[in-house]
Amino acid sequence: MPKTEIAHPDKRVSTGAYSAGVLIDGWLFISGQGPLDLATGEVSHGTIEEETHLTLSHIGKVLGAAGMTFDDVVKCTCHLANIDDFARFNQVYREFFTGVLPARTTVQSGLGDGIKVEIDAIARQPRTEPNR
Repeated sequence: MPKTEIAHPDKRVSTGAYSAGVLIDGWLFISGQGPLDLATGEVSHGTIEEETHLTLSHIGKVLGAAGMTFDDVVKCTCHLANIDDFARFNQVYREFFTGVLPARTTVQSGLGDGIKVEIDAIARQPRTEPNR
């Protein structure tokens, strides 16, 4: 099965040489998302809570474009500019994920443009037939 690009439905400005998501064999790989205003491509600076909410909203849009939800996410890698923001970041993160939480790695990273958070994700489409 060939890989398929999954575009962010609201993105109006190109911000780099990458796909928002790539779907192959039922697996969706979502590129690192950050707190961007997708109409302008500019960073939308705010509190860690605001930036996390916007970032996860972008992930939700890519998931939706592939016919998936946050329930289908199996792994997230989260980059925080300041690991001291972890508790506040985690509060917002928990609003988006329920039930079986995805595996997750969270690290402090040197993020560009003064952003506080970047998140990438891997999701799996639910199987519609028995596993053979």
